[in-house]
Order: sequence, then C-alpha cells, then structure tokens
Amino acid sequence: MSLSGTGNYCQPICEDSSHRHPWYPPEVATTDPIAQGQLLLRNTLTGKKEPFVPMQSRHVRWYTCGPTVYDSSHVGHARTYLSFDIMRRVMTDYFHYNVLYQINTTDIDDKIILRARQNELMRQLEEDATVDFQNLVTLAKEALNEAKTKSDQKMGEIAKAITEATENKDSRAKTEQEGLMEQHLVKRKNLDNEEAKIMELCGSSSSASGKDARANLLIAAKSVIAEKLDREKGHLITDHAVFNAHARQYEREFMEDMTALGIREPDVLTRVTEYVPQIITFVETIIEKGLAYKSNGSVYLSLDSFQAAGHNYRKLNHAGPGGAATSAAEMAEGEGALGGGGSSEKRNPSDFALWKASKPGEPAWESPFGPGRPGWHIECSVVAGDILGERIDIHSGGEDLKFPHHDNELAQSEACFGCNQWVNYFTHTGHLHIEGLKMSKSLKNFITIRQALEHNTARQLRIMFLLQAWDQPMNYSDQTIDDARSKEATFKSFFREVEALVRDDYLAQEVGWRMADNDQKLADAYLAARQSVHESLLDNFNTKDAMAALLKVINEANTYLRLPQVRPSVLLLRAIATYVTQILKIFGVIEGEDDFGFGSGGGDANAASGGGGEQYIETMVSFRESIRNAALEAAKGGDSVAAIQSILQICDALRDEVLPKVGVRLEDRPTGTMWNLEDPEVMAKELAEKAAKEKEVQISKLEKQLIAREKECDKIKNSMVKPQDMFRTDEFKEWDEAGVPITLANGDPVSGGQMKKKKKAIEKQSKAYTDLMEKCGNNPNEFLSAAQKEVDDIKEKLSSLSL
Repeated sequence: MSLSGTGNYCQPICEDSSHRHPWYPPEVATTDPIAQGQLLLRNTLTGKKEPFVPMQSRHVRWYTCGPTVYDSSHVGHARTYLSFDIMRRVMTDYFHYNVLYQINTTDIDDKIILRARQNELMRQLEEDATVDFQNLVTLAKEALNEAKTKSDQKMGEIAKAITEATENKDSRAKTEQEGLMEQHLVKRKNLDNEEAKIMELCGSSSSASGKDARANLLIAAKSVIAEKLDREKGHLITDHAVFNAHARQYEREFMEDMTALGIREPDVLTRVTEYVPQIITFVETIIEKGLAYKSNGSVYLSLDSFQAAGHNYRKLNHAGPGGAATSAAEMAEGEGALGGGGSSEKRNPSDFALWKASKPGEPAWESPFGPGRPGWHIECSVVAGDILGERIDIHSGGEDLKFPHHDNELAQSEACFGCNQWVNYFTHTGHLHIEGLKMSKSLKNFITIRQALEHNTARQLRIMFLLQAWDQPMNYSDQTIDDARSKEATFKSFFREVEALVRDDYLAQEVGWRMADNDQKLADAYLAARQSVHESLLDNFNTKDAMAALLKVINEANTYLRLPQVRPSVLLLRAIATYVTQILKIFGVIEGEDDFGFGSGGGDANAASGGGGEQYIETMVSFRESIRNAALEAAKGGDSVAAIQSILQICDALRDEVLPKVGVRLEDRPTGTMWNLEDPEVMAKELAEKAAKEKEVQISKLEKQLIAREKECDKIKNSMVKPQDMFRTDEFKEWDEAGVPITLANGDPVSGGQMKKKKKAIEKQSKAYTDLMEKCGNNPNEFLSAAQKEVDDIKEKLSSLSL
C-alpha cells in the first residue's frame, strides 16, 4: 500500500527525550481508498467497486473460464482474454502481487459433440461417391426446407411468448423474448442468404464441372445439411476419438491465437476430460450431503435443499427465491443444446445437471450414476477447487457467463465445500458488439482472431482494448481500430523524437533547465501523469484513463519541443519516454529490454554487426554514385538548376525508398534531419499504407478533373455551333437573317413567344461562340482536340492507377 498526501502538514512531532528539532509530517489523504493506496476492483458479487484484499498475504489465486473449443476463437474472445491478460500483468508487474493464474479448456460439451458429429458426417458425405451432384441437390433442398420450417416454428414460439408476457405484464420476460426475437431475425436473414446461394448453385452444373459444382454446393449448404444429417445419423457417431480430435484441434488453435496476441500463458492449464474421476467424486460428495439427487442416470443439484441448508442462489444475476424466476430461455442456456430429459425428471424445474446421462451419439464415462458425462458447470468447480482450493480470490469470465454458468458454479462449489462464499471477487468483461449486436458464432457476425490479425497487429488490438473500460460493453469498428492506430503512431513519433535527442552528446552542452517556466511546466506534467496513471490503475484497472494520462504528457512534451529556439532538457524528456515505456511494457504493448521505445523489431539495429553493416555500406555507395553521376551530367550541360533538382530527388528517394528497406527512418525537420532504426517490415507496411492513401487521393483528384474536363469538352462542342445555325433543323421551314425560326415545317407560323425565346438563345450562343473564337484563335477544332486529349490522358492515368 502506498499513501498520498494532501499538500498540508500535520502537527509537529517533538520527542521530549530527543534533542532534535520538531518534524512536521505530511498530512495523509484519507478521503477515499485510492488516496490511501487501496486497489479497487469491480466485484460482480456486490455490483460495485470493492477494496481488493487477498485471502492470504499478497498471494492471489485467480481462475478464468477458458474457451469451449468447438470452433475458431473470435475477436470477442480476444477482448476477454486480452483484458484479463492486461489486468494480470498490472497485478503482477505493477502492484507486485504473487499471482497463481489458472485457465481451463472445456473439451467436452454439447457444442463440441454437435460440431464434431456434424463434421464427421459431412466428411463421410463428401467421400461418398454414390451421392452425386443431383443427389446432393435433392439433399440440400430437403435440408433447407427443414431448416426454414424449424426457423418458422421458433419465430412463432418467440412471438407467442412475447404476446403472453405482454398480456401478463411481465416486463422481464418481454424484454428477454424481444432480445431473442432480434437475434432470431438475424439468424433468419443469414438463412435466407444461404438459401439464395444454395439455389443458385443447385442450377450451376451446366456452368461448372460436376466435381466443382458438387464441392461448391457442399460448402454453401454445409450448415443446413450438417444439421439434417445429425438429426438422422448423429446417434451413430460413438467413437471418443472423433470428439477428442475435434477438441484438440481447436484447443491448439486457441493457444496459438493467444500467443499471437501476446497473451501470457497461464500458470496452470486444465482440461475437463482429464478430470472425470475427480468430477464423479465431487458429485458424490454433494449427493452424500443431501443437496443433489439421481434421476434417470443424471444427477441434479436440488435448489430447494441447497437453500434450505442456508445457502444463497443467483448471487451474480439476481432473481426470485428458490430460483423460481429462472426463465425457460435461461434454463435452455444452462442445460445446453443436448439437454437431458427436461423438467419431468427434476424435483424443481430450476434444478441443474451436475452429471448428464449420455444418449446415443454422445461420449460416455462409467460412473455410479450410470454411463454419462459431466454437466457444463461442474467442470470449473472441480478443476479450480483442485488447483486453487476451497477459497478463490478472483474468478473471471465474459459477461454472458454470469448466469447460469457462474451462478451454478458457485452453488455446486459451496454445496460441496460446505462454505457460504467460494469466490471473493468475480470479474466479468463487457460484451463486444459489432453493428449493434453482440459478436457471436450463432449470429455469424464474428471476425476470427486470425482474420483480425491479417489487417491489424497484435499491438494495435491490445491498444484498442486498453482504450476501453474492461467491464463495459464496447463496439468493434473501423473507428475504434483507427483510434488505436492513431495512438500507436503518437507513441512512436514521441519515442523517435527522444531517441534523436539522447543520441547527441548532451554533456557537451549546458545540462540544467534552460527554458525556465517551460521546463518546470513539463516536469509538473510528468509528475501529474505518473500520479494519474497510478490512481487510474488503483481504480479498477482503469487503463482507459491511464492511457489518456500517458498521451497527455506526450502532448505536453511535443508542445515543449515545438517552442521557438527550444533548448530541451534531454534528461527530463528521456525520463518521460522511459516511464511511458515502462507502463506500456506492463500493459503488454512493448516487449524487449530497451529503456524506451518500441524497439527496432526484427531488423538488425546495429550497423556494425554481421551482415547488417554490409547493407548500410551498399546503400551509401549506391547513394554516392547517384549523386556523383547527377553532378557529372549537370557539369557537362552546365545546368546547375537541373543538377540541384536531381540531387534533391535522389535524396528524397534515399529517405522514402532506399533506407526503409534496411530499417532506417529519416524525418526532415526545420532543425535538421532526425534518424531512427526500425523494423523494415513495419516501415514497408507503413509506406504501403501511405502509398495506398496517396493513390486514393490521386484517383479522387483525377476523377474530379475528368468530370471538369468532360464538361469543358461538352461546352466547347456546344459553343462551336454558329449562332445563326442553332435552329436550322427539320423542325422549321423558314428563318430570318439572324437564324430565328419564323415558320414551322408544316407551314404554320412560329408564335411570337417562341420567336422571342429562340432569339434570346441565339444571343446567348453568339456570346459563347465569340468567346470561344477569341480563346482558340479561330481554330475551334484544334482547341477541342487538345481538350479531348486531356480527357483521354486523365482516363489513361486512372486506368493505370486502377491496375
């Protein structure tokens, strides 16, 4: 714990037995826990921030629910695990707690069983030569119709539930069902899109080879065909190896994704399938205490008995006593897609499964209750209890796990261990939204971690989450990622500035503060930033405000460096850069041992080492040769202006094209040229992005020019018509000497009003014609050709840029 002062003094301390003078101790701020150095943590159990106190000394036992490894992880998962990685780093590297961090992977679950079965059945279908394209078309259409019927039935059920909730004035149920309807409409839209693609491919055999047409249809109709095959043949898949192989594949992919994101490995990693004997023992203990019961081969926690024993249920997501307010939708979420026998085998409809009797097509383990498998919630209680014990300091997970998963975890753990509080602090990350909806595999609105890393670096994703409150919902959008890139660029630019300053021999100059109040102002900003960061991290790991404090002091430093006749305090600027780097290292944004900065990355930063020096020598020899040749050419022709222009172009090419390839960044400043070493790959990417933006600007500019030039051509063509010939068309028969029509083609006279309009038009054309002749020197055709050539040239440039 570290204390904060108020800026005032307490009464002096005077020891009678001492010969020392009075000492005035600074007054301690006692107005709030943060001022007293206490770490506050938002605890879902209480719904507010609480002072964090580990059960034992400074040891923190921390459990985080890992993924259900049935598919690729998406950015929503990245949000959760990156947020907890940042909090863990701050806890260990900044506050210096001794953390034991455990993650569990759910490697047997309804979702895994379904997906593994479906993938196996689709593999068998793909290899079945008896199912040709036409047979596949029939199967796809049948599966599609079944999926649509199921979707219609689901929509009807939800609509009915909304009506009943409205009639019963049950606002909670109405809100829940309206949310389900919103999600279902998204799923139905996805199904409609699939239908369009499937029907298009069903008629594609004439335009593609039979093999290609079959393969394309298998891909497009996979989801609907897989569901149909699972309904019909899923019970035939009984080999445990099918489910194990599926889980191992996505477990490995998840861990690789975590490494790619720079997330530290857990101290302990557990799997459900390796804990089945312990799970059986755990369930038996709860039964022996009279808090669970067997039913048709399954085992359920009895909420009535549990609460009668003095325990509380739904601590995280509150409802009525006895769990009576648990809705059907919530129970369905808790029991999974392959839920057991329903409420008929339960004593209380809200009782939940500790052990599930396995049905055909589901993996099974022998147990005293009959062949079955663990319930969803029991796994975390057993693995966390085994590793971390009967008292856990922190338990973490995503917002959607609060109920039923975490509430049921608490209930079964407290039932087994005979305690009233198994977890002291529960932390939940907010949902990640995309286009207004939670990112979810079921809604098919997700971006995988690997897809996100194709367009953004792990550092940029981490900065994006650092700029958000970890326990609040956030939107994933171009705007949020662009903001992260912008902040990254701000840090990079500042580090480059300071690196250039400390490279010079500052000891050869005056070393004190030489800018009076400006130096003091920057020093105050530095101390204020440190205090703000510290208080922000104490305040529920508030990295959003901590990042703002870092960026604010960098802005102050940049303003300082732009002052007229600046004589910067190099040591103070270095201290700021070093501190910013230390905090970013704690956040996991920066790796490496450099005192400050992002480092030079994968490039060889030492020109004198190994082959790296040869690159620089070759670069400089080539540069010298280019300069020398330009000078020699100018000397022959005596054109000094051309020589200067050529030399400047060569210098710019060195800066923009040559040196970045060997990891050297040059920036021309009014005070001179600043250089830094960086990763050549990073610089190449930056240059490519810059070139792409410049290309967009160039294309936009040319498109505007094209519109203007085409209008100019049309204007020239129109102005080339002689005024007296404007209305000499088949519409008229006679005209006066000025070309004004007086008789229509049928012999009728032109009305006075029309003659007046035509006369005005001729006068206007006369002016345009005269102006054109003056402008083009009475050679309009040549003038038009030149204008048309400009149009053609612009079109050619646009065409080359598009290519």
